[in-house]
Parts: sequence; structure tokens; C-alpha cells
Amino acid sequence: SLPVRVCHGREAGPTVWISAALHGDEIGGVEIIRQVNERLDPKRLRGTVLTIPIVTVHGFLIGDRYLPDRRDLNRSFPGSTRGSLASRIASTIMREIVNQCDYGIDLHSAATGRTNFPNVRGDMTVAGVRKLSKAFGCELTIDGKGPLKSLRREACKAGVPTIILELGEPLKMEPAMLEIGVRGIMNVLIKLGMVKGDMVVPPYQATIKETKWVRAKLGGILRYTVVPGQLVEKDQSVAVNFSVLGEQQNVLASPGEGIVLGISTMPVVKPGEPVCHIAMPGPTMMG
Repeated sequence: SLPVRVCHGREAGPTVWISAALHGDEIGGVEIIRQVNERLDPKRLRGTVLTIPIVTVHGFLIGDRYLPDRRDLNRSFPGSTRGSLASRIASTIMREIVNQCDYGIDLHSAATGRTNFPNVRGDMTVAGVRKLSKAFGCELTIDGKGPLKSLRREACKAGVPTIILELGEPLKMEPAMLEIGVRGIMNVLIKLGMVKGDMVVPPYQATIKETKWVRAKLGGILRYTVVPGQLVEKDQSVAVNFSVLGEQQNVLASPGEGIVLGISTMPVVKPGEPVCHIAMPGPTMMG
């Protein structure tokens, strides 16, 4: 079973679902949804909001990203009623949640050992996705269909425009990140005419079509010279690699002009491990 709250407005309007903890260790969205629910009043709501604060209940209980069968639920959609545990849960979500809605918002954080600068991700070829992405109000929108068999990709394929929010670290509820998530969701509900209020607009919005990872060339211990959200130039240092004896081994540099989308939070690295994720803005800007 999944915990689901349905807030059905007095007036007719769109139906939107908001989900979190699709990966059991990504707990920030759970608190974002709690705070959003506090702000929703059925007497003043147009339409319906379905909130699913914990999708991967098994993983959430033990702080694990995956299900007991070690499958990634976000690589199991649209699922099957006769498949694995992950496939059966995915099938239920598609049938009982996604197919009942007009729009979807799925909340995520970075993978284990990483942190993300707040960004929205979605398929910008879908008009409804563009609408949600712009309304949400993150500075960065990563344009893409999403991984194969992911919830957002399959939801869009089913005709339900869906975006995801990526922000912060797993197993943490960071106040600044929570505020961004709550504000963005309320922005979307205002844009859809479901609640009244003034949207909060960021200083800029850029659509990103390309990102690149800077990877460790040698094993060692890193000292970062950038933070998530920072603007960087081509060949600018993002981290310095030291040996265990404190000798500088090399400097890791940005492959081009961009914005630091995320970094590893584990300073001890092996050759080839991802260190810094750079968003490479193109000429397309969201006004």
C-alpha cells in the first residue's frame, strides 16, 4: 500500500499529482509535500491535488534507494501486474495515480555521495512540460525525455505532462532546499489557476540541453574550489587533487563555460569517478 492524500477542491479544475521518495533515500521531498499540504484548503482550491509523500516505502524505512529486490523503481515503468515487485508497484502507480491526472511533479535529490543545485528536468518538446517548468521557477531547466522506463518519461508518453525537481542531498531535509521546492509547487498551482497568489520569479531561467561530468584522473583526496550554482569559465579549476601525504597531484578543470549543477560530497576518489557536474547553457533562454 502507498500513503496518498487527496485534496479535492470545491471548484472544478486540473488534477495534479506530487510524489516524493521514489528513491527511498531521497527524503527531502517528503517534507516539501507536508508543507504544501499545509497550504492547501479544499474550500479555496480549484481542481484536485494528489500527494504521495513516500512511493518506495520499503526503501524509505531503512534509508535505502532501492526496493528489497534491489531494483530501481524509477527504471521500472510502466510496469506489469505480473512482474517483479518493482514492476507491480510501477503498474499500480501508472493506473491509480498517473492515469487519473492532468499533470505530474516528481521530487528527487542527488544520488548517494552527491548534492545538486536546484533544477527542474523535463521534455521541452511537450507543451505542458514547458508550461510547468517555466512556472516552477528554478534558474535551471534540464531538457530531456528522462531515462528509459523512468516515471516522468512514461507519464509523458501516456499523455500526462510531468516534470521532476532535483535538489540537495539524499537522507537530508535542508531548509533552503525545502523552501525552493514548496515555492515551486505553489508557483505551478497558481499558474494552473488552482490556487490564488503571486508567483515568485527567479532572476533568470536557462534551458540546458547539455551537461558534462568532470571526472577524477587519479585517486586521491579532493579540495573543491567551486560550489553548486557557481558560474565557471572554460579551464577554471573546480577541484584540486591531493595525495594522502598532502602533495598536490593535479587540478581538475571545467570543460567549458557553464554552471555547477552538482558536486560529489565524498572527497576521497578513485580514477574515473564523477567529481563535478557542469551545465552548459545554450542560446535558448526561458523568458
